[in-house]
Amino acid sequence: MARTAGAMRADILDSAARLFATGGFRGTSLQDIASDVGCSKASLLYHFTNKDAILTELLSPAGRELAELEERLAPLDGEEAARAAVDGLVDLSLRFRRQVRILIQDVDTMTARPELPDVYALTDRLVDALAGRSDAPEARVWAWMALVGIFLASAGDLQVSEPTLRAELARGALRTLGRHTD
Repeated sequence: MARTAGAMRADILDSAARLFATGGFRGTSLQDIASDVGCSKASLLYHFTNKDAILTELLSPAGRELAELEERLAPLDGEEAARAAVDGLVDLSLRFRRQVRILIQDVDTMTARPELPDVYALTDRLVDALAGRSDAPEARVWAWMALVGIFLASAGDLQVSEPTLRAELARGALRTLGRHTD
């Protein structure tokens, strides 16, 4: 039985996300995706004009949600900003694990993607929130460590349950930030 257009599109996106996350965006061809999906390259191109269009569709939801997190963090300060940033980043990194892996695989080409907010400016603002808006050098270093740790650990192939991973990512990030973890 033939797949519907919506099902084919979903299969292409799922396959591309998996292949990009393991082999990198640059290391994955349209033919690789088509073969994995079980369709012709022409059929794939009917649904997506090129590999960039697939990547855009994969990254856009994560980019939008990162921008929304930034908006929620903007009015917060101190402990409230740090905890909300940790909770938001852990949630996003786990919901978009494949996208995080894709970004890590090809970080140099991904930072300028139009479907993502300005990655450098966004990173600075996230670090600022994680640091509780403090300019203290140790707070900034710890914030960078927490940010990178959340993303790398969520993208890893850790053999722990989702609830355990979520709890330990948050607890570890808060400890890294020098915050109490009741």
